[in-house]
Amino acid sequence: MTTLTPGPLRRVAPLLLLLAWGSAVAGEHFHPAGKPPSVFTMDRHTALRASLPFEDERDFEESRRGFIAAPAARQIRNDAGGIAWDMGNYEWLMGGEDFATIHPSLQRQAILNMAYGLYEVVPGKIYQVRGFDLANISFIKGDTGWIVFDTLTTRETAAAALALVNEHLGEFPVVAVVYSHSHADHFGGVRGVVDEADVRSGKVPVIAPAGFLHEAIAENVYAGNAMTRRLFYQYGVLLPRHPAGHVDQAIGKNIAVGNVGLIAPTRTIEADFEELTIDGVRMVFQNTPGTEAPAEMNTWFPDWKVFWAAENISATIHNIYTLRGALVRDPLEWSRQINAALYHFGREAEVMFSAHSWPRWGNERIQEVLRTQRDAYAHLNNKVLNLANQGVTINEIHNVYRLPESLQSEWTARSYHGSEGHNSRAVVNRYLGYWDANPATLLPLSPRESAPLYVEMMGGPDAIMAKGRELYAAGQYRHAQEILNKLVFARPDLQPARDLLADTWEQLGYQQESTSVRNSFLAGALELRSGIPQGMTPTSYGPDLVRAMSTGLWLDYLAVRLNSDKAGDAHSVINIITPDNGEQFVVELSHGTLTSIEGFRRDDADLTLTIDRRDLDAVMMGQATLADQAAAGKAKLEGDAQHLTRLLGMLDTFNLDFQILPGTGGTVPPQPRAPAF
Repeated sequence: MTTLTPGPLRRVAPLLLLLAWGSAVAGEHFHPAGKPPSVFTMDRHTALRASLPFEDERDFEESRRGFIAAPAARQIRNDAGGIAWDMGNYEWLMGGEDFATIHPSLQRQAILNMAYGLYEVVPGKIYQVRGFDLANISFIKGDTGWIVFDTLTTRETAAAALALVNEHLGEFPVVAVVYSHSHADHFGGVRGVVDEADVRSGKVPVIAPAGFLHEAIAENVYAGNAMTRRLFYQYGVLLPRHPAGHVDQAIGKNIAVGNVGLIAPTRTIEADFEELTIDGVRMVFQNTPGTEAPAEMNTWFPDWKVFWAAENISATIHNIYTLRGALVRDPLEWSRQINAALYHFGREAEVMFSAHSWPRWGNERIQEVLRTQRDAYAHLNNKVLNLANQGVTINEIHNVYRLPESLQSEWTARSYHGSEGHNSRAVVNRYLGYWDANPATLLPLSPRESAPLYVEMMGGPDAIMAKGRELYAAGQYRHAQEILNKLVFARPDLQPARDLLADTWEQLGYQQESTSVRNSFLAGALELRSGIPQGMTPTSYGPDLVRAMSTGLWLDYLAVRLNSDKAGDAHSVINIITPDNGEQFVVELSHGTLTSIEGFRRDDADLTLTIDRRDLDAVMMGQATLADQAAAGKAKLEGDAQHLTRLLGMLDTFNLDFQILPGTGGTVPPQPRAPAF
């Protein structure tokens, strides 16, 4: 019997779901089973130690400046008794050893990100807790209490940070919260610092940039399940905290695990520049949409000459394309907004602090960092387009594009989070798309179709293995992966091929400066050797996020879940009315497609569903079915309910364990069909 429920709204936001897993998924129970660094990897790292500007230690001085105290414990517990955060997992970085399995520049960044505790940014005015999560949490002292800028990812880590502040600086109430942008590591811990009742009453304002609430939910809805699976790679979810595994996440150590919340903003900043005074603190907000996040804002404190750079400036060049998957960002707009900040605020600023990394002091230093990152993003955009206009394609650009030497020697222009390679490809994709204009690549075979042909033409598995070993032994890892990847797709049962490709990816991972790229290679190697660990599925998806999702966005998500083959030529028109918020929608199933429009009601609809949005929330979260709500008198069905029952039976359920590499366990994605031409 089909129940009237579309199922829980899972896979809504990959980062948020990752946070709900608990410590077992964080990799502590997995250990490297791979190979030590090859002589080629060690030689490469030795050369880098000699060529990079390690004598410039200003970042270390700045990261230590203003230290007040660290908590006695290196762990923060979550409500379930598990570990929400554990800096102790990375203590091995502090022993003074140069690890041959880590790019030297990345190891430097990983050590800098070991800062843990309470720091003074501006005496008596601004403080930060760093090292409690992927991001920083900042406390601005007003006349009567704290204005909190960004609230980390989880309630547990945010509450621990506030407790540390209260312990050492005295207990003051939180009088306002500012979300700098729409990524979860900057709002998810809000319930650890403020009570929602105080927000609803108007006692504590929550301030955010224009478009925040939509963007906080929307980015990861449509392809959320796929993004979550790919996040295993970018964030190295299953990698051990080990010199041969996860060492850092570039903008922080890692992501906390715990309860993720969201309290809707009570005030949004709509203008390009907008001034507010909160608890006696004057602030000028600069909206910077289309930069690091689609909804983001910087803040200038004119009375103190202090600039808050949100996540638009950090101690790394960021992702233009994030490997988990997201819309490609605009490096030119990013550069423009940094330039605007430089000319509006940067020429006066004496302190600059941000949502990641450490502050900068002194106007000369601040202008240096702003100009460096402004120029790095602009160069990425402009030079890539210069090369593209000379015929360099998306499949070549990563082997051609390089930052100029003047920027390569600047630590703030190094690519720990992004990488020159995948960011340059993103710029081509943004302007020209994925096709390189070669007709042979316009409609290519899928790897599972093309690989057997390659293997046959290359002389079979034995010949490929022999050549793969030869290339591996010569340190030609990218050449080795080119042929071994074909063999693994053609013969996923051939474990020696999988092991050799894993060895190859491992060496490539050791050599990467970018955490995103390093983690991806090492995660691929782990899956080739071990498959996908079973039982690693989310246990929570965050009720705050579901409540904050618009009904229209939820209906869009259901449309993504519709199985067109099951729908066939069925046709239905359903009105959905939510009286408590005054919304109404017409949902139409036709031609194997589900569409919806807000603000209309069809008199000729097959069915009208009336349910308060607060009662629909329980259905969206999987806590109740529509049948349950109807039986409880919370949902009213007028017309033929079979139209809804039939529609719900056409929805696919997305599983998180689908295969990326062949034969690694989990579900196999739909296979290609014969071409229709």
